[in-house]
Amino acid sequence: MKFTKMHGTGNDYVYVNLFEETVENLNEASIKVSDRHFGIGSDGLICVAPSEVADCRMIMFNADGSEGAMCGNGIRCVAKYAYDHGIVDKEQITVETKSGIKHLDLTVENGKVVYVKVNMGQAILKPADIPVKADGEDFVAQTIQVDGKEYTVTCVSMGNPHCVVFTTGIDELDLEKIGPHFEKHELFPDRINTEFVEVIDRHTLKMRVWERGSGETISCGTGTCATVVAAVLNGHCDRGEEVEVQIRGGSLYDTYLENGEVLMKGPATEVFQGEIDLD
Repeated sequence: MKFTKMHGTGNDYVYVNLFEETVENLNEASIKVSDRHFGIGSDGLICVAPSEVADCRMIMFNADGSEGAMCGNGIRCVAKYAYDHGIVDKEQITVETKSGIKHLDLTVENGKVVYVKVNMGQAILKPADIPVKADGEDFVAQTIQVDGKEYTVTCVSMGNPHCVVFTTGIDELDLEKIGPHFEKHELFPDRINTEFVEVIDRHTLKMRVWERGSGETISCGTGTCATVVAAVLNGHCDRGEEVEVQIRGGSLYDTYLENGEVLMKGPATEVFQGEIDLD
């Protein structure tokens, strides 16, 4: 299988061109390529595929082989792949995902995409749609018990579910211990991604993330979007204002618009190309 290794602020995936490649059992392929000792090493597998309703389609899998609905860092790299490899020849494109069609603006330098802005669509706040096992119109600043400790959390879906925790001293948190208890909490029937966030000022947040199916990753695009939405809802940041979210892989710049949509800006980087034997 021919592949391209790419990352968005360190959130790395193996990208496969399904316009040219035929790959059977993508779930198993994702597990194999993601292994950092016996495979290529990545947070998962993303396929760039034909679409009947957009310029191309993104199909993504986590490192454990489970299929994901959306990946903010991944979709920026899909846009770069599509432009750099000649699938599209324009700087405003659409990408079909399991979370709907996304609109992207590309910044091109010397014939290559270096930066991408994505309209990530509406932030979903209703618990039933996230999903969270709770009633009401939102799940903002709610107290829950996780592994015997109380946390105040805000839940948001950006195409996949997120639980945002505002706290301090996030560098010292033991996410390997805490993360799985959030991911598999009984409140979250589809499991959950969890962001631990420190407020620096009204335009700057610092974040670590535990992703369902992947563990701690150094970046999560939908996670930064959910974090900014939660920060606005909790009074830490302002609606309509761009917020820098500092993550271990760099920074992303997100804006929670008055109409409920979220814009995300960030880099997309190609690392190398190669082939792997899947037998």
